[in-house]
Amino acid sequence: MLWLKAFIAGFIATIVFHQGVVGLFWLMGAIPNAPWNMSAVPPLGVPQVISLAFFGGLWGVPVWWLIRRWHGAMLWLSALVAGAVGPTAVAMLVVFPLKGLAVGLTTVVGGLIVNGAWGIGVVCVMRWLFKVR
Repeated sequence: MLWLKAFIAGFIATIVFHQGVVGLFWLMGAIPNAPWNMSAVPPLGVPQVISLAFFGGLWGVPVWWLIRRWHGAMLWLSALVAGAVGPTAVAMLVVFPLKGLAVGLTTVVGGLIVNGAWGIGVVCVMRWLFKVR
């Protein structure tokens, strides 16, 4: 049951925290694409944000497994680091090249910030919604 909660936390953290930071970047004019993109993506035709949140949910499981033993400031720091590094590394080294997208310094830094916020979001949801300590 804990791992289902971690999946749900990752899913919700994507919708709220990840896309919230993307929204701030978009409002500042730092990125061209708006958050919460509802365009259908193949192969299932689900909205892009739901597809992204599904993968955020999948990432929530290993990230929670890594950080669950920490408490206090170390929990929040480990969530920030694990959230930032893991998903960003996979995105930049695997996903972007497969999709033919360019990887540059600003993309990497932006990914670290957005995914770090997502990691913090996973802890927030686990603690506030599911009362997991």
